[in-house]
Amino acid sequence: MATRKNRSTLRKEAPPLFLDLYYPFHYKVGFAIERVLRGPQLTQQQAIILWIIHSEGEQGRSMRRKDVEQRITSWFDVTSSAISKALRSMARPSMPFLEISEDPRSGREKRLYLTDAGQAHIRDMIKRTQSLIMAIVDRLTDQEIDAGLLFLRRVSEVMEEMR
Repeated sequence: MATRKNRSTLRKEAPPLFLDLYYPFHYKVGFAIERVLRGPQLTQQQAIILWIIHSEGEQGRSMRRKDVEQRITSWFDVTSSAISKALRSMARPSMPFLEISEDPRSGREKRLYLTDAGQAHIRDMIKRTQSLIMAIVDRLTDQEIDAGLLFLRRVSEVMEEMR
């Protein structure tokens, strides 16, 4: 019976405890990781666009423009024209990370394709960011690493279910 009471108490106390961690985790950890992902070459929007295509695109290489825009605008207060500007900047010879073409399924839609240079840049983003994460992980026990991975995966699943 004590286990039930402890579990019930933990559930009641958890929301404010999680909320207390929001600021340090989201702003300090999340933004630090984002800065390393971005590196010196990309803006926040550019890095997010590449990461969305890599993470959610078809085979990690291609995605409809409107799907990318939908994801970004659900997280940030950004205009369609600002997204277009970020996309065009990454399709120029000076930053040849994207190819923007008509979607073969709809002439009105645009499709974004990661170029070979875009894929190479994402590999560099991953390598840099894994170095930062390794510096964090080196300070954790194996048990903390396992528990952290389990927790983050499960919270991601729950948030996906709630969408």
